[in-house]
Amino acid sequence: MSHTPNTRLSPFVVATLTPALLSGSALAQGGGGGGGAGDKLVWAIIAVVALVGFFVIIFLLQFLSLYVQALTSNAKVGLLDMVGMKLRKVDIRTVVINRIRAVKAGLEISTNALETHYLAGGRVSNVVSAMIAARGARIELPWPTATAIDLAGRDILEAVHTSVNPKVIDCPAPNSPRPTIDAVAKNGIQLRAKARVTVRTNIARLVGGATEETIIARVGQGIVSTIGSAGDHKHVLENPDEISRKVMQTGLDAGTAYEILSIDIADIDVGENIGAKLDLDKANAQKQMAQAEAEKRRALAVAEEQEFRALEQKNRATVVLAEAEIPKAMAEAFRSGNFGVMDYYRMRNVQADTSMRSAIAGGDNPGDKPR
Repeated sequence: MSHTPNTRLSPFVVATLTPALLSGSALAQGGGGGGGAGDKLVWAIIAVVALVGFFVIIFLLQFLSLYVQALTSNAKVGLLDMVGMKLRKVDIRTVVINRIRAVKAGLEISTNALETHYLAGGRVSNVVSAMIAARGARIELPWPTATAIDLAGRDILEAVHTSVNPKVIDCPAPNSPRPTIDAVAKNGIQLRAKARVTVRTNIARLVGGATEETIIARVGQGIVSTIGSAGDHKHVLENPDEISRKVMQTGLDAGTAYEILSIDIADIDVGENIGAKLDLDKANAQKQMAQAEAEKRRALAVAEEQEFRALEQKNRATVVLAEAEIPKAMAEAFRSGNFGVMDYYRMRNVQADTSMRSAIAGGDNPGDKPR
């Protein structure tokens, strides 16, 4: 007589094993004398089926909590869907919790859409939170647009928050190498300005739109252009709102991910007199050019003087050479009889008289002696 173990089975196991037990009983009744072998086979099958059922129940118990939670929230997620997500290595809790959040917020986002975005590398919780915030703020944000923005690397939740609560951008940026935007009016006076730009996110242009750096650059360009076109810096100081008005009229937010709400001049100061400084630099440059030209002419004059001195020395040398020929000519004249002693003395008397007259008149060579 076989012994039946005193074990209470769960309804799931009982329902699973009932057909096997009935078939086993039928076999036992029809087996007659061979009931011992049939009973062992039946109990072996029952044990295997019970073991398989036990492991199936243990496996399904890990999804039971999330399944009941989704079921009671009217955001039903099937057990087979959870098993599939488990096999596809999807974070089941992330998908189910965000499905519940979406349903409670009035958004119909399917489990498959959440799972697909998760497998694509998106931030499911961030996207669902952004859509809930957008719905509360009455901002149109479809699921495909939200997922595309998230997969593009933008923070969709921050974008929605900025769309609801506009943020302020300092111009120039705090980390900029220059603390102010410097521009020069037509009268040459430099003005240094700081601006604060209030923007909100334009969801439709978030993908492919320019970022804050472009807004800062365009605002700075507009301020420089407006100040530069002013005839007098005093007029700009008296009416700083004209800068904001003219900059706003140029449509600086075109092609950007933001919509500019206002541009406010936070500070404007008078800088250097750039016009006077430029005039001074120009005058100094002209002075240096004139000095260089004068130095050039002086150098040419000095060079020409040196050339004339060299030519004078050359001519003096020629005169000395010519004078050196006089004694030779006189000696030749003495030898040939064309020049006598009396002629020589008369010539010396004339030379002495000439030298005396020159000394009395203050000539250049009063000490010259007749030869």
